[in-house]
Amino acid sequence: MLHIHNGDSTANTAREASLPGEHFAWRESLITGPTIAGLPTDEWQTMRARHLSASYGVELQTCRKELGAQEEKLRSAASTQEEIVLWFEHDLFCQAHLVYLLDWFSNHNSVDTKLSLICIGEFPGKEDFHGLGELTADELSSLFPARREVTPEQLALATAAWRAYCSVDPTAIENILLTNTAALPFLDTALHAHLRRFPSTANGLGHIENRALQFIAEGVQDFASLFNHFSRAESIYGFGDAQLWLALRQLCEGPAPLVSVENFQSDSWRRQPLTPELTRQARFRITAAGEATLAHEADFVILNGIDEWLGGVHVHDPECLWRWDESTACLHYSSGPAVS
Repeated sequence: MLHIHNGDSTANTAREASLPGEHFAWRESLITGPTIAGLPTDEWQTMRARHLSASYGVELQTCRKELGAQEEKLRSAASTQEEIVLWFEHDLFCQAHLVYLLDWFSNHNSVDTKLSLICIGEFPGKEDFHGLGELTADELSSLFPARREVTPEQLALATAAWRAYCSVDPTAIENILLTNTAALPFLDTALHAHLRRFPSTANGLGHIENRALQFIAEGVQDFASLFNHFSRAESIYGFGDAQLWLALRQLCEGPAPLVSVENFQSDSWRRQPLTPELTRQARFRITAAGEATLAHEADFVILNGIDEWLGGVHVHDPECLWRWDESTACLHYSSGPAVS
């Protein structure tokens, strides 16, 4: 039996539990960087390694090697294990990985291997539950008997959702949300959260950047406090500190930065992945451009341009891009700003 956990924290705790089988930590960040559909495995891994290396400070060849080893682990498990148990949560970070893996196994799994799922959004006694990483070894063990075999309906929905997530047309996700997604009960909320990451029609910022900017404007200035505020308010994203750091870097860049960072004598920090030193020293302050953007009197994309990947969509052309309209809760293809 092989258990696949979303990251090292849960996998390490699970190894201390009275659970049969081997525990494997799935390491990726598919909510950041490109997820271009239809690439051969080698090209996919090279693309992802470049993003992970640049964003998180992992040496490129090491990252590429680890992604290759991870793929081989899946292939071996799919042909040799009697049962594979997927342990995932309700947030976007986990749901993106879950639909990727379910799609992968729908194409590779042996008929002799049972595929099971443990996927929760709450736990008894945990009023503010964020994820499996909060649980003890005994608490994780208590979930094991309730695992359920993955159904054909779940596999089909995951495949459709993953393809939509990787599509160059994000309305493919909106189309998925018009269907019955009950087979994966947390998918609907997670995909809605993903769509809110697109630049707003109001000020050009995605929901994550808007929330971070709002907290900074309210006086939350050190990174640790900012991360705690964001994690409590926006747990649906499942962000770690490294993902929030990437979003903050975006706010600090361009001809008219929305946020300034104190305690640094040069701008070299902007090109660095998150380190303990940056966590301790960084102090964020909203700029005049940030205040205007937060008040919907300016548009971030028009001020600073944009270059990021949201799944399979490369958001980079200020004159032709998808924007999220919060008032109608849907995407619009825009040829310019729509500042209210």
